[in-house]
Amino acid sequence: MFKLSTKGRYAVRAMYEIAKAYPSGVTLEEISVNQNISRVYLAQILNRLRQARLIKSSRGPGGGYVLRKEPDEISLYDILEPLEGPVCIASCIDPGEGCDDVEECLAYPIWKKIAQYIECLLRQVKLGDLLRIQSEKDKKELVDNLANMCY
Repeated sequence: MFKLSTKGRYAVRAMYEIAKAYPSGVTLEEISVNQNISRVYLAQILNRLRQARLIKSSRGPGGGYVLRKEPDEISLYDILEPLEGPVCIASCIDPGEGCDDVEECLAYPIWKKIAQYIECLLRQVKLGDLLRIQSEKDKKELVDNLANMCY
C-alpha cells in the first residue's frame, strides 16, 4: 500500500515549526523538542530541505532555520517531493521504472489518475493553511475543501 515514509511526515512537521516562526528563524533543538524528532534524523531532513532551497540555515548564536518563501507559497508537494520523489502509486507510472505494457494495461490509466489527484491535493495545501488551523473545525474545513480542489 502507498504510504509516506517517516522522513516525509517529519519533514512536514519540521516545516510547520519553521513556518510558525516565520519570518524569524527556529533552531534545530526547538524543532526537535516541539515535534519529538531525533536531532540527528531531523538534521538530515533539514539538510535535504535546504538543498531543495525551501529553507536557509545559519550557524552560531542566533542561528537556525528560516523559510526562503512565505508559508502560503510552499505546498506539501514542495516539501515531500525532494524527500519522497514524485507521486507513484504503481511502478508503471514511476518515471524511473516505467512499463512496456502501458498501452495494453487496463489499470494504468486508473493508477495514473489517482497519482495525479494525490499530487494535485498535495500542491493545493500550503504551509499557511496548516498555520491557520486553530481548532478541530478549521481542520475539518480544510479537509472538506480538499474534496473540491482537484476535480
